Amino acid sequence: MPTLIIQGEKRDYEKGTSFEQIAKEYQVRFSNRIGLVIFNGKIRELFKKVEKDGVLSFITMDDSIGHKTYSRTAVMMLIKAAHDVDANIRTKVEFKIGYGYYCKLEGVDKVDQSLADKIQSRMEEMRDQAIPITKRTYPVAEAIEIFRKQGMEDKVKLFHYRRASEINVYRFDGFCDYFYGYMLPNTSYVEHFEVKLYHEGIMLVLPPSSSPSQIKPFAPREKLFEQMAMADEWGAMMGIDNVGDLNEAICNGKVSDMILVQEALQEHRIGQIAEKIYNNPSIKFIMIAGPSSSGKTSFSHRLSIQLRTFGMKPHPIALDNYFKNRVDTPRDEDGNYDFECLEAMDVEQFNNDMEKLLAGEEVDMPTYNFISGEREYRGDKLQLGPEDVLVIEGIHGLNDKMSYRLPKESKYRIYISCLTTLNVDAHNRIATTDARLIRRMVRDARTRGASGKRTIGMWPSVRRGEEKYIFPFQESADEMFNSSQIYELAVLKIHAEPLLFSITKDDKEYFEAKRLLKFLDYFVGIDSAELPRNSIIREFVGGSAFDV
Repeated sequence: MPTLIIQGEKRDYEKGTSFEQIAKEYQVRFSNRIGLVIFNGKIRELFKKVEKDGVLSFITMDDSIGHKTYSRTAVMMLIKAAHDVDANIRTKVEFKIGYGYYCKLEGVDKVDQSLADKIQSRMEEMRDQAIPITKRTYPVAEAIEIFRKQGMEDKVKLFHYRRASEINVYRFDGFCDYFYGYMLPNTSYVEHFEVKLYHEGIMLVLPPSSSPSQIKPFAPREKLFEQMAMADEWGAMMGIDNVGDLNEAICNGKVSDMILVQEALQEHRIGQIAEKIYNNPSIKFIMIAGPSSSGKTSFSHRLSIQLRTFGMKPHPIALDNYFKNRVDTPRDEDGNYDFECLEAMDVEQFNNDMEKLLAGEEVDMPTYNFISGEREYRGDKLQLGPEDVLVIEGIHGLNDKMSYRLPKESKYRIYISCLTTLNVDAHNRIATTDARLIRRMVRDARTRGASGKRTIGMWPSVRRGEEKYIFPFQESADEMFNSSQIYELAVLKIHAEPLLFSITKDDKEYFEAKRLLKFLDYFVGIDSAELPRNSIIREFVGGSAFDV
């Protein structure tokens, strides 16, 4: 009879007892539902069974891993429900907008609210029936045959380039699918969801991890959706819809053409933004903001070059130079300096300087010394002429409180982010946060000597700052720019894998590192030597023509 140590207690269980049964005994101790367990240092799904002694702990739905498992299971239920409503429907999970997953339904004449309601009702039936979800491991050849029979050619192509010898296949109610990550034990665990009509598809709205038992009202983000849709169109034009398509292009010797076309599309887009600015002579302040590892610095340089082609004279300004002296910086609830809050910025000095520049006066521009923690003046004088514009980059660039004394018509606000729309396959999307995390890991190792462990450990704090200070302002931007490149994860893979492999089982970051390694294993690598020197991706892998 196996002995388990659970929250410091020793408990004996019959061999073959499911982790779900044990979780039910301990559920009363947790405010959120248990979705997974950690057994002897490994994550296990609840339908797995106890076979030996070990240490057991629980993962709930408000945990990042637990929330992803909830979302993944809900997506699988949506795909099956859509098929049950109309067997001709083929569902593609496109991208995430807020707390919703945007999905396209192909094979049906019309997608309307009536269809969305039918899918919602079928999902509710599944939830109430508590249909068991099982997992079985197949040799790759057998798994490929299963998915070929179901018409999932995207998975057939994906597994053709997979080095693993076995594939995990999930099944419920006669439906088989592959998912990148863990699943819940039955459909009753997905208690809260909404299916809504959105543009030409549907939106599956799920609870946030902060309140996993509550659906928040869906807030459309039209500008963000437009950028995601544009990236999808670029991928379709290239014939690259998923990782299998990308790997095929790489292996068929199409890397150089693919990179050059992608870079040209992005350069054309930057040129369009520059032309809009040129055509509005009242603009003097170009305010750029975006989350971590969006490529803001490279974008600022490339935008400046495009502005010069119109005869304008751009001057880069970093908002970081307007940090308050460290001694005056506010502290967070843990007593650490809070460099991300607006109160860490000398807002008044920034507005004073910008007003003087707008009035044609000469201003002595500051430089922040991050070693001493003090602002310095080194004789950098600036005065704006008719063709001069300021390209201002910083976390609070889109927040009007940062530039509250500047006339609205003098500002042009640009939100930039890495909005990945490439899918692993039709049912497994790539999270934009994963692409940015990998970007940052590679860059921090190269420029700061930071370990992969350190970058992953800091990431939750970085994300909290983004949610508070950046994302609320994205829809107020005059322009959005997507810095993602369809090929970039194949380039970053080669640089990121050694950093991830260095994280050991004893590190709390191990589970995230293992997940990212499994994710990168889908990609065939590309040598970064293929990249143009002005590519935004060079901000992360090195070799950029710009000072980044």
